[in-house]
Amino acid sequence: MNTFELTKIMGGFCGALLLLLLIKWSSEIIYHGSHEKTQAAYVLEIETDEIETVEVTEEIPFIELVNAADIGKGKKVYSKCKACHKLEKGANGTGPYLYGVVGRAQGAVQDYNYSAVLSEMGKVWNEEELNKFILKPSAYAPGTKMNYSGLANRTDRANLIGYLKTFSD
Repeated sequence: MNTFELTKIMGGFCGALLLLLLIKWSSEIIYHGSHEKTQAAYVLEIETDEIETVEVTEEIPFIELVNAADIGKGKKVYSKCKACHKLEKGANGTGPYLYGVVGRAQGAVQDYNYSAVLSEMGKVWNEEELNKFILKPSAYAPGTKMNYSGLANRTDRANLIGYLKTFSD
Protein backbone atom coordinates (compact mmCIF):
# COMPACT_ATOMS: atom_id res chain seq x y z
CA MET A 1 0.00 0.00 0.00
CA ASN A 2 1.49 3.33 -1.04
CA THR A 3 0.81 6.87 0.18
CA PHE A 4 -1.64 7.61 -2.60
CA GLU A 5 -3.91 4.77 -1.47
CA LEU A 6 -3.61 5.88 2.19
CA THR A 7 -4.54 9.41 1.15
CA LYS A 8 -7.64 8.14 -0.69
CA ILE A 9 -8.72 6.10 2.35
CA MET A 10 -8.27 9.04 4.72
CA GLY A 11 -10.09 11.33 2.27
CA GLY A 12 -12.99 8.89 2.08
CA PHE A 13 -13.13 8.69 5.88
CA CYS A 14 -13.11 12.49 6.24
CA GLY A 15 -15.76 12.85 3.52
CA ALA A 16 -18.03 10.30 5.25
CA LEU A 17 -17.57 12.13 8.57
CA LEU A 18 -18.47 15.47 6.97
CA LEU A 19 -21.54 13.90 5.33
CA LEU A 20 -22.71 12.53 8.72
CA LEU A 21 -22.20 15.92 10.38
CA LEU A 22 -24.16 17.63 7.59
CA ILE A 23 -27.03 15.15 8.01
CA LYS A 24 -27.04 15.67 11.80
CA TRP A 25 -26.98 19.46 11.39
CA SER A 26 -29.85 19.51 8.89
CA SER A 27 -31.98 17.13 10.99
CA GLU A 28 -31.47 19.37 14.04
CA ILE A 29 -32.75 22.33 12.03
CA ILE A 30 -35.75 20.40 10.70
CA TYR A 31 -36.86 18.79 13.97
CA HIS A 32 -35.73 21.22 16.64
CA GLY A 33 -35.40 24.56 14.92
CA SER A 34 -39.08 25.55 15.01
CA HIS A 35 -39.89 25.14 18.71
CA GLU A 36 -40.00 28.82 19.47
CA LYS A 37 -42.53 29.34 16.66
CA THR A 38 -45.12 26.89 18.03
CA GLN A 39 -48.17 28.00 19.94
CA ALA A 40 -49.88 26.24 22.79
CA ALA A 41 -53.10 24.45 21.89
CA TYR A 42 -54.78 25.66 25.07
CA VAL A 43 -53.98 27.68 28.17
CA LEU A 44 -55.14 26.77 31.66
CA GLU A 45 -56.00 29.62 33.95
CA ILE A 46 -55.91 28.87 37.66
CA GLU A 47 -57.66 31.12 40.11
CA THR A 48 -56.05 31.58 43.48
CA ASP A 49 -57.66 33.28 46.42
CA GLU A 50 -54.57 33.18 48.58
CA ILE A 51 -51.93 35.82 48.35
CA GLU A 52 -48.46 34.44 48.68
CA THR A 53 -46.60 35.92 51.59
CA VAL A 54 -42.88 36.22 51.68
CA GLU A 55 -41.41 35.75 55.09
CA VAL A 56 -38.99 38.52 55.86
CA THR A 57 -36.28 37.44 58.21
CA GLU A 58 -34.48 40.01 60.24
CA GLU A 59 -30.75 39.72 60.19
CA ILE A 60 -29.34 38.86 63.58
CA PRO A 61 -27.02 41.57 64.89
CA PHE A 62 -23.40 40.53 64.53
CA ILE A 63 -22.61 40.95 68.23
CA GLU A 64 -25.31 38.39 69.04
CA LEU A 65 -23.73 35.97 66.57
CA VAL A 66 -20.38 36.45 68.30
CA ASN A 67 -21.94 35.89 71.73
CA ALA A 68 -23.50 32.64 70.47
CA ALA A 69 -20.34 31.60 68.58
CA ASP A 70 -19.21 27.99 68.36
CA ILE A 71 -15.67 28.12 69.74
CA GLY A 72 -14.78 24.74 68.20
CA LYS A 73 -15.72 25.95 64.74
CA GLY A 74 -13.88 29.20 65.42
CA LYS A 75 -10.74 27.20 66.17
CA LYS A 76 -11.08 25.46 62.79
CA VAL A 77 -11.52 28.81 61.04
CA TYR A 78 -8.43 30.10 62.88
CA SER A 79 -6.39 27.41 61.11
CA LYS A 80 -6.47 29.75 58.08
CA CYS A 81 -4.91 32.51 60.20
CA LYS A 82 -2.22 30.60 62.06
CA ALA A 83 0.21 30.65 59.15
CA CYS A 84 0.77 34.37 59.83
CA HIS A 85 -0.63 35.05 63.32
CA LYS A 86 0.16 33.54 66.71
CA LEU A 87 -2.06 33.44 69.79
CA GLU A 88 0.75 33.75 72.36
CA LYS A 89 1.12 37.21 73.88
CA GLY A 90 4.09 39.04 72.37
CA ALA A 91 4.84 36.35 69.74
CA ASN A 92 4.55 38.13 66.41
CA GLY A 93 4.67 36.14 63.20
CA THR A 94 4.30 37.54 59.72
CA GLY A 95 1.33 39.36 61.25
CA PRO A 96 0.90 40.69 64.79
CA TYR A 97 -0.05 38.31 67.60
CA LEU A 98 -3.78 37.95 68.20
CA TYR A 99 -3.75 37.46 71.97
CA GLY A 100 -6.12 40.10 73.36
CA VAL A 101 -6.95 41.50 69.91
CA VAL A 102 -10.63 42.07 70.78
CA GLY A 103 -10.68 45.42 72.57
CA ARG A 104 -7.12 46.39 71.60
CA ALA A 105 -6.36 49.61 69.74
CA GLN A 106 -5.48 49.18 66.07
CA GLY A 107 -1.75 49.27 65.45
CA ALA A 108 -0.95 48.94 69.17
CA VAL A 109 1.26 45.82 69.19
CA GLN A 110 4.82 46.72 70.15
CA ASP A 111 7.64 45.40 67.97
CA TYR A 112 5.39 45.04 64.93
CA ASN A 113 5.70 47.25 61.86
CA TYR A 114 2.12 47.95 60.79
CA SER A 115 1.14 49.39 57.43
CA ALA A 116 0.56 53.14 57.58
CA VAL A 117 -3.16 52.70 56.96
CA LEU A 118 -3.78 50.65 60.11
CA SER A 119 -1.42 52.73 62.23
CA GLU A 120 -3.30 55.92 61.39
CA MET A 121 -6.90 54.64 61.75
CA GLY A 122 -6.98 55.06 65.52
CA LYS A 123 -9.90 52.69 66.05
CA VAL A 124 -10.34 49.81 68.50
CA TRP A 125 -10.61 46.21 67.37
CA ASN A 126 -14.12 45.51 68.65
CA GLU A 127 -16.36 42.79 67.20
CA GLU A 128 -17.82 45.03 64.47
CA GLU A 129 -14.44 46.40 63.33
CA LEU A 130 -12.93 42.91 63.26
CA ASN A 131 -15.95 41.70 61.29
CA LYS A 132 -15.45 44.40 58.66
CA PHE A 133 -11.69 43.77 58.49
CA ILE A 134 -11.92 39.99 58.22
CA LEU A 135 -14.65 40.25 55.56
CA LYS A 136 -12.20 41.89 53.15
CA PRO A 137 -9.02 43.42 54.60
CA SER A 138 -8.09 45.28 51.40
CA ALA A 139 -11.48 47.04 51.33
CA TYR A 140 -11.42 47.92 55.03
CA ALA A 141 -7.86 49.27 54.98
CA PRO A 142 -6.62 49.86 51.42
CA GLY A 143 -2.87 49.36 51.38
CA THR A 144 -2.79 46.96 54.31
CA LYS A 145 0.05 44.45 54.46
CA MET A 146 -2.43 41.66 55.20
CA ASN A 147 -2.48 39.65 52.00
CA TYR A 148 -5.73 37.75 52.62
CA SER A 149 -8.78 37.87 50.35
CA GLY A 150 -11.24 37.72 53.23
CA LEU A 151 -13.74 35.44 54.90
CA ALA A 152 -17.15 35.71 53.24
CA ASN A 153 -19.22 33.55 55.60
CA ARG A 154 -20.71 35.72 58.36
CA THR A 155 -21.09 32.82 60.81
CA ASP A 156 -17.48 31.78 60.30
CA ARG A 157 -16.36 35.34 61.06
CA ALA A 158 -18.48 35.36 64.23
CA ASN A 159 -17.09 31.97 65.30
CA LEU A 160 -13.52 33.16 64.68
CA ILE A 161 -14.00 36.36 66.68
CA GLY A 162 -15.69 34.37 69.47
CA TYR A 163 -12.66 32.07 69.52
CA LEU A 164 -10.24 35.02 69.58
CA LYS A 165 -12.15 36.55 72.51
CA THR A 166 -11.14 33.55 74.63
CA PHE A 167 -7.51 34.67 74.32
CA SER A 168 -7.34 37.70 76.60
CA ASP A 169 -6.47 38.67 80.14
